[in-house]
Parts: sequence; structure tokens; C-alpha cells
Amino acid sequence: MPPQGHPAYAVLAVLAALILLRLHLWRAVLFLRPQSVRIETDTPDGSVTVPGRLEAPWDALKALGFTPLGSHLEHARFSAPVTLYDAAHPAKQLFASVFAGKDGRARVVLLTPTEQGFVLTANYRRPAREVPGRYSSGGIEGASVERLVNAHARRISSHSQAKGPWTLEARVDAARRWYGDAGKAELRQQHAVGLLWTLGALGMVAAALLGRG
Repeated sequence: MPPQGHPAYAVLAVLAALILLRLHLWRAVLFLRPQSVRIETDTPDGSVTVPGRLEAPWDALKALGFTPLGSHLEHARFSAPVTLYDAAHPAKQLFASVFAGKDGRARVVLLTPTEQGFVLTANYRRPAREVPGRYSSGGIEGASVERLVNAHARRISSHSQAKGPWTLEARVDAARRWYGDAGKAELRQQHAVGLLWTLGALGMVAAALLGRG
């Protein structure tokens, strides 16, 4: 590593900062402006075909009586859009979405909009948050689809009346409302580290430029 003040030091610092910004800037934006995530319908067709790595949980949902609805996109700034494949089970009063995580693994999240908020249950690690009667979010890492659905059903029972309809349009609307309001605290808890890395990267650039001044 060249000494501080050497021209190569500034170049290395800026390159390292750019790498950090590429990895974490989208998380910093999510922390500061969760409502900036763009939500839109992708395929409004229940016959949508899911990628091979998502077939197992998708087929498990259909085996439990879920009706495929189609897919929607969630696009955070400075990050690639994520495609979520959506299904619903009106009798159980919930939506299910299957998507590929940043690590490429299949993920499942169950969502029930209620008169006063949301209930979410996922098969991956996510911040747990409880606001009695209004909001409940948590994850059961590695849970099977059937176990996840059963756990979610138990959690719904302690909340206010579930709120349909159980259509793709309603699922997209629920996602927009979650990012715009109910999910803000959870997103900020989840992405605070990304904000710190982003600030650190900007500090590295500033230090490199000042050192050359």
C-alpha cells in the first residue's frame, strides 16, 4: 500500500470507494427513501413460467391450493430489479411470492394485508418486528413452504380482519403501501449498515481528494 499523499494512494482509495458504493449505495437509498422503490406489474397472467431454481417452492404452493396470479417487479434505485412470482389463497387469506435472493437462492414470503396493517412471514432471515394488532414481520430460515404457511396462519389469528381482494393488482398495491409506510422501520433496520458503508466510501473519496489538494 503506497503512503498517504502518494498519487497512487488517491487512485486506490477512489477505486475502493467505487466498489463499496456499487455494493451498498442501493441500501443507503432504501434506508433514506424506502418509498423510492418502483413497483409495477410484470406479467398479469396466472400461467406465468417461473425460472427453474424457483420451481420447487412454486410447485409446493400450488400443491397447497394457491392460485398463480402472475408476477411483479420491485426496483430499488442503483440495484437490479427483482421479479416476484405471485400466488394467492383466498380461503387462507394470504398472498405468496417466490423470488431469487441476492445469493441466487429461492425465497418465499407470505403477506396478508389487514384492516390495520400487514402480517409477513418469510423462509429466510429478516428483522423481526411486532406492533400488536397492526404489524407483524418475521422469518423462519429454511422452513418448508407448508410449515411457513401453517406458521403464518397462526400469526394472522391475532390480528385484525384480513383485507382482500386476492388479485395481482391488490398484491402490487400492498407492496407499494408496504414500501411507502408500513415497511419503513423494518427496511431502515435492515439497511442501516449499508448507509454506514456508503458514508464511509464517500469519506474515502473526500479524504483522497483533500490529500491531493
